[in-house]
Parts: sequence; C-alpha cells; structure tokens
Amino acid sequence: MLETILNRIAEAEKAAGRAPGSVELIAVSKVQPLDRVVAVLEAGHRIFGENYVQEAQGKWPELRARFGRLSIHMIGPLQTNKAKAAVGLFDAIHTLDRPSLADKLARLAQERGASPELFVQVNTGEEPQKAGVLPADADGFIATCRSMDLPVRGLMCIPPEGEDSAPHFAQLAAIADRNGLGGLSMGMSGDFEAAIAAGATHVRVGSAIFGARDYTAAGRA
Repeated sequence: MLETILNRIAEAEKAAGRAPGSVELIAVSKVQPLDRVVAVLEAGHRIFGENYVQEAQGKWPELRARFGRLSIHMIGPLQTNKAKAAVGLFDAIHTLDRPSLADKLARLAQERGASPELFVQVNTGEEPQKAGVLPADADGFIATCRSMDLPVRGLMCIPPEGEDSAPHFAQLAAIADRNGLGGLSMGMSGDFEAAIAAGATHVRVGSAIFGARDYTAAGRA
C-alpha cells in the first residue's frame, strides 16, 4: 500500500507541474499495530506522524535505535503540559494553535537551544469543536510566534468532514503566501491529490498505508 500511495503522490506532483519529490508523505502511524509500522519502516519509509505523545514515547525511541534516523511529526492536539516531552521527541509539530502553547514552546526552545519545526494549525472551517486559529486571526498569531523566535515553517489544516476540501486548501495556501511561509501540511487519505494540486508540501496518510485502525483494541474506543 505504501508503494501505491507514493506512486499516486508522484502522479499528482506531475499533474500539478510540481517537481518530483516536492511533497513529503507523513505515514500516520497512530494506533497502528507495531508490526504494521515495522513493515513500512522495512520498506524504506522514514517519515511518520503521531497524534498522542504518550503513544509516541512508547514506540519511537526503540524504533529509532533500530532503524536509525527517522522524522517523527506530531499531528494531533498538543496539551501544554506535554510540550516538554513533545519537543524532545518530535522533529516537527503541526498543531501550534494558541498563545499559551506558543509561550511554552518558546521557553523550551530557549532552554534547549533548539526547537522542532512548527506549523500553525488554522481552523479553515471555523468549526467550534476543532482546534486551530481562525483564518482572521492567523496573520496576527503567526507574527506573535515569529516575535518569540519560533521556527514557524508553515501552516496545517483539517477541512470539515463531508465538505469539498479544495476551497480550504486554497485558503490555507493564500494565508501562507501572504506570510511568506513555504510549508503546507494538508491532505489526508481521501483528498491528498487535491491538496498537492493546491500546493501541499506535506500530506498525512494513515489508513491507506497501514489499513484500518482498531481503536477498541488500542484502548482508545
């Protein structure tokens, strides 16, 4: 399944006039059995996404020791009280979404002398139940993060379920463009080709690579 997704990404890059390899595939390994993750690692993939700090802590230190350099991305909501553990574990955090988290990450960056790459999550659908800064507040929040010397690389969004994703991708790309940001983390299993057409630099694909998740078995029903 990994090879199929990589081929589809390559075709989408070509169709959009993008350079080959301009899109990074984040294999979303949250709540997946270890044997499935190892199989994807053994196939040569090295970029993965996780939603839960505790789950990632129990998985990736050992896998890094076994497989060498990996790039692990935090793509789920990050609680401020877990930020310290997150910055020590993840190479990128895609869910910077509020001032209190920005403050915490800035303090940790000063203490460590380093920071993961950061993506600001934008709630393009303005859904009250979903994390992310509102589009109208994005420019100001990006400026605030930059004033703290945080390494904001780009933006992330999760379009509303059941809606056409393309307008949300276009909106995110426009916000990134006017703020001089090159990173666009957008597109999942069902819509990553549309995201690539809109300029995505990172797509997040899970079940299409690993198979369906069993949240009950993972204790997250």
